[in-house]
Amino acid sequence: MISVTFPDGASRAYAPGVSGFDIAKSISPSLAKRTVAMALDGELVDLADPISRDARIEFVSREDPRALELIRHDAAHVLAEAVQTLFPGTQVTIGPVIENGFYYDFYRSEPFTPEDFAAIEKKMREIIARDKPFTKEVWSREQAIAHFEKAGEAFKVELVEAIPADQDLKIYRQGDWLDLCRGPHMTSTGKIGEAFKIMKVAGAYWRGDSTKPMLQRIYATAFAKKADLDDYLHRLEEAEKRDHRKLGREMDLFHFQEEAPGAIFWHPKGWTLFQTLVAYMRRRLAGDYDEVNAPQVMDKALWETSGHWGWYSDNMFAVKSATAFMNPNDEEADQRVFALKPMNCPGHVQIYKHGLRSYRELPLRMAEFGVVHRYEPSGAMHGVMRVRAFTQDDAHIFCTEDQLEAEILKINDLILSVYGDFGFDRLVVKLSTRPEKRVGSDASWDHAEGVMSRVLDRIKAQSGNMIETSINPGEGAFYGPKFEYVLRDAIGRDWQCGTTQVDFNLPERFGAFYIDANSEKVPPVMVHRAICGSMERFTGILIEHFAGHMPLWLAPLQIVVATITQEADDFAMEIVAAARKKGLRVDVDLRNEKINYKVREHSLAKIPVLLVLGRKEAAERTVSIRRLGSQAQQSMGLDEALAMLADEATAPDLTRAD
Repeated sequence: MISVTFPDGASRAYAPGVSGFDIAKSISPSLAKRTVAMALDGELVDLADPISRDARIEFVSREDPRALELIRHDAAHVLAEAVQTLFPGTQVTIGPVIENGFYYDFYRSEPFTPEDFAAIEKKMREIIARDKPFTKEVWSREQAIAHFEKAGEAFKVELVEAIPADQDLKIYRQGDWLDLCRGPHMTSTGKIGEAFKIMKVAGAYWRGDSTKPMLQRIYATAFAKKADLDDYLHRLEEAEKRDHRKLGREMDLFHFQEEAPGAIFWHPKGWTLFQTLVAYMRRRLAGDYDEVNAPQVMDKALWETSGHWGWYSDNMFAVKSATAFMNPNDEEADQRVFALKPMNCPGHVQIYKHGLRSYRELPLRMAEFGVVHRYEPSGAMHGVMRVRAFTQDDAHIFCTEDQLEAEILKINDLILSVYGDFGFDRLVVKLSTRPEKRVGSDASWDHAEGVMSRVLDRIKAQSGNMIETSINPGEGAFYGPKFEYVLRDAIGRDWQCGTTQVDFNLPERFGAFYIDANSEKVPPVMVHRAICGSMERFTGILIEHFAGHMPLWLAPLQIVVATITQEADDFAMEIVAAARKKGLRVDVDLRNEKINYKVREHSLAKIPVLLVLGRKEAAERTVSIRRLGSQAQQSMGLDEALAMLADEATAPDLTRAD
């Protein structure tokens, strides 16, 4: 007999080979009916699988969060059957679950189009309504190859041949249709439900290899409930409206062009927004950090010492002088290889090393808004979110091990305060611990992880559990453990931005040290930290978070003074001059256009405040205030209005200082 233990700790004895379905049915027919899979010792498996050893069992219902991946996996099989039914001769390849859905790759001479989606979804519903059970069979390789060769499924034959000989070759049936699959699956197609939707079709090379056939990838999503699907589709619609590339055009912030792939052409308004963000960050660092600037281009020998040339060279840009490039055999030309810096840290170590350091000088905090260059494949670049040239709000703290906890706490407080100023109050802080391959002694790792664990506990306690925390075992950098700060934006998307990383490696590689109280040379602990991360990416996140409706202090153009009649033009120019004296970013619109046209145009450009002037306002020295996104108007005296707007346009850190 075998012993099966249930979640409440109770155990029962069963004959070896009993299935999960049999156990569920022996407890309650209703339990067996609502169970779609089981977890044996935490691993999801088919409910029909035989159990031949002592194990802990959990019955998984369709409502269990763990079942969502099964719903999507099963839906992928149903999608493949629907496509092959509607389009005979189509070959199937693979169909994995991915974040927010699944896809299936097909080989077909004719292209799929969005017009095909309705027919495919209809056929999927028919297959689901049949409620055929998923049944698993184990085949020999010879049997599988013979079957798929006969069916003309060349890609499946290749997959079968690639499966290691010591692994079972599993076939799952759903009625008359079958597929090669590792499993697990739910009990039947009917458990998938109606909450699914085909999203798009795209091209994909077989095995990701451009020398192999081009396939057609159909993306889809599925959820346990229609309400969840509707919510997801609404978030996608919102994300499309908030796309920073679209808003960047409407707000005239930036553009890209092929002559500088992955580099941003900032327009005046965009550069104002960017520099407003940088100025805010500079103020937040003032008094605690010394701002430095290291060279953009440095000899590759420096990067060999740091380890980047060996670990990271695929992502680096190497350069030579133009003379050396055009005359590679000219001995008089400087033939040295240089690198555009992908990171700021080696340069900061050089600044630290310039002069003898005492323990009394520590901690030493260096900050740099350093432009770095990293190679990104062309297909991976995405607006300002992922580029090849960007600015890091980078800093490095050189400290003793005894100072480490206080420094990490100080960094954490700063990061949380900055995020709060931008309205990000939903955060996740993740601690990544030591990987298998690492540098540094176990004692140093024990100390650093102990410090960061204590800080993580304090973060959670001080936030009243409003900030989520988690641990990623083995996901630390090779040189030390790290925190990752993940923001959740207005529509529920997560963005990993800030980091705090402990480094035992770089100072030793470069021979950096300080003189301790015993006059001994000791390598400092180096803490890498970023708050925004990439300033360009953070700008994009803010644009999407606020949907272009930037807070007044951050808006690149805060006010437009728009006239209804030429009689108000002189008053408009007076207002512009007065507003600029108060530090407000203001422009004027004196065009001979109807006011409704002007309002629409400036609303599309996401101008936060319009001051509308007509004959009456000019005579009474008042303004009519219109806010972005509101139909309401507020009439106010000029001096009062400008004082109110100047106060509202004060950055949050300056408001606290007052």
